[in-house]
Amino acid sequence: MDRPQQCDVLVIGGGPAGCTAAALIAEQGREVVLLEKEQHPRFHIGESLLPRNLPILERLGLHHEVAAMGIVKPGAEFVSDETGTSVAYDFASSGDRKYGYSYQVRRADFDLALLNNARRKGACVREHTKVTAVELGGGGERSQVIAIAEQGEELRFAPRLLIDASGREAFLASKLRLRRDNRRNATAAVFGHFRNVEAHEGALAGYISIHLTIAGWCWIIPLPDGITSVGFVGPSELFKYRGASLDDFFMHQLRSSKTVDARMLNAELVSPVMAAANYSYCAARASGDNYFIIGDAFAFIDPVFSSGVLFAMTAGEYAAEVAAVWLRRPRAGQALARRVEQRLRRSMKRLSWLIYRINHPVFRDLFMHPRDILGIRAAIIGLLAGNLEGRWRWTGPLLAFKAIFYLKAMIARLSPPPLRERMDARD
Repeated sequence: MDRPQQCDVLVIGGGPAGCTAAALIAEQGREVVLLEKEQHPRFHIGESLLPRNLPILERLGLHHEVAAMGIVKPGAEFVSDETGTSVAYDFASSGDRKYGYSYQVRRADFDLALLNNARRKGACVREHTKVTAVELGGGGERSQVIAIAEQGEELRFAPRLLIDASGREAFLASKLRLRRDNRRNATAAVFGHFRNVEAHEGALAGYISIHLTIAGWCWIIPLPDGITSVGFVGPSELFKYRGASLDDFFMHQLRSSKTVDARMLNAELVSPVMAAANYSYCAARASGDNYFIIGDAFAFIDPVFSSGVLFAMTAGEYAAEVAAVWLRRPRAGQALARRVEQRLRRSMKRLSWLIYRINHPVFRDLFMHPRDILGIRAAIIGLLAGNLEGRWRWTGPLLAFKAIFYLKAMIARLSPPPLRERMDARD
């Protein structure tokens, strides 16, 4: 049997997390192998980037390439089916003068650019190569990784550090029984690409539209070449008892939203309809002897605020920092990995507070009628733009927003129905 190919770092997965990590680690002069089970370009959802993606793209040297392939995204529009009203959150109003916009991109093109960049930086990239087994090393021993190439050839690798960026497959988290589904936010999604969706013009051109429906929420994302990404996210139970084909279920959900339906009168489906179940989950831990789990392989939260690619690429940057230390001093590297994990968890927790309440009537009322007091509106925009660190500039106003929400929710619970109706009318 051939001896395994040795390398400093092996990355499982060629999505945003894996490619970011591989490119930045290869720049350090390390020997990096990246294994991707599919062949790029390939379809993927998650086409709406956030402003805080831009500094990462600049560090990777890809900002201009992404700008050429995408549509400028100045902000996010939220639309209420219940009231028919809408509110636009302009990223430039967050106070971040340098990063007041982002892009809507086809993920097939975006991910291919990231993969090619990792290759240019010096990573050994192998597509159509699926990792099938891993034996984790310990005590100074290398891990052993087995993969199957496109023609059925078995490949063996012996990395000093294994980075799992396998996406929603969550390879290591599943193998090590670390994956924990989020029962509090048990949602699923169905989505597709369309032509002839009514596009926004003027001040809202390029905006992502989030439609808050009775059953959940829908996204409408303008993409290049007249294509629009449309999806519905709702409780998993709704999908279990749909009693129809996936295509019919999807179209029914879109027609059930009067605000979405109004924009899709002439829409033509131009892609297969796809679904993703068990949407939200998190691994019990992200690291151990010789491994680090990043991106969707570590955690995924409801994408209502388009944070998935940002979390993935941020984790890829952190993984490069961890690798730089780990490969010199493994114990110090493991300690850094644990600190990074806690940092990511805190960021996800800040955003999850909003996500868990997106269907609460009091929250929707506050979110659809943001009052520009105490800096609350700017703080919300900052969070929507991807400023997920706990800086007081945004933390203080967000705490005020939470306090107002809890107070109004308590009043609503304690009020008799007639008073509650008068309160709603007055608000």
